[in-house]
Amino acid sequence: MKILAIDLGKSKSVACQYEVGTDQHEYETLETTAEALRALLTKVSPDRVVIEVCSQAGWVADVVRELGIELQVANPNHEGWRWRNVKRKTDRVDALKLARLSAVNQLPLVYMPAKDIRQWRSLILYRQSLVKRRTGAKNRIRSLLDQQGLRVLASGKKGWTEKSLEALRVLARPLEETEREEFWRGELWEELRQLDALEETIRRVEEKLDGVGQQDRRVQLLDTIPGVGPRLAEMVAAVIDEPSRFARGKQVGSYVGLTPRQYQSGNTDRQGRISGQGHRELRAMLIEVSWLGLRHNPWMHEVYERVRRGSKTRKKVAIVAVARRLLVRCWAMLRDGTPWRRPPLEDTSAAQAA
Repeated sequence: MKILAIDLGKSKSVACQYEVGTDQHEYETLETTAEALRALLTKVSPDRVVIEVCSQAGWVADVVRELGIELQVANPNHEGWRWRNVKRKTDRVDALKLARLSAVNQLPLVYMPAKDIRQWRSLILYRQSLVKRRTGAKNRIRSLLDQQGLRVLASGKKGWTEKSLEALRVLARPLEETEREEFWRGELWEELRQLDALEETIRRVEEKLDGVGQQDRRVQLLDTIPGVGPRLAEMVAAVIDEPSRFARGKQVGSYVGLTPRQYQSGNTDRQGRISGQGHRELRAMLIEVSWLGLRHNPWMHEVYERVRRGSKTRKKVAIVAVARRLLVRCWAMLRDGTPWRRPPLEDTSAAQAA
């Protein structure tokens, strides 16, 4: 078996051609371009290509799959791949290590979706980054007002109604028209302009995402869950992508970092907080939607109360349990192609392990 392991760089990459069984290997340097990669693959004709997940991994995967070659994408953040106490680390050493670990099936792998799913995920995450930038603009505006001792904004969402924004526009001035004593009015003007631009961009992005969701049966299935809206539905559908790649619901929870850490040695077997590994954006949205869902989905509320057991100190534990069960239900619906049906409550023993 011939393995071609590539240590990808921004402009230059190092490829290691490795023969399984003989441990013979040779190296080649190439430009990090689709044309150079395609030429190398055509010349070498490997049985398998191995790369690390990185910003270039997507288009590299497209080229490899286009030629019908097996692809493995390694997770460099996994414990089995981390470098510790090494005396020598180079691109060639990295490429050879990729090849050798792949040859003995010890390589920690990640799932690489098709191009259209990657683009969908990217637009979803872009919307989230825009929302964070919008929040930052709002916080800066509140800070400017606090510095001037002004209390013109109500707290929470009420502070960003059209009426409130009009009051802010009255206070703002174009920066070029302000004197030194009132530069804050110019800053307010600029922040309001950025806020308006962000609102419009978010509107256009959400309009596009809504159009995609209306054409995607998976999003429509998840949208039948009480308390779940289009934003969570599209993210779950895009992140899970192929439900069949998970054998059990526990694997889905682990993939998003909602399963507890475990330490087992001898007679000791402890479970701690959630691992926090995996897709953090989906994990955060699941937690947020679970809090909101307590008011809209009786099943979520019942799970929450059973796990909380009336204790104020178990609120976070309970909401994580709700989020994990919600994710597993979403996965099961995608796997079976069925709309929401209120499930029976699980045993408390499973709930208490949250």
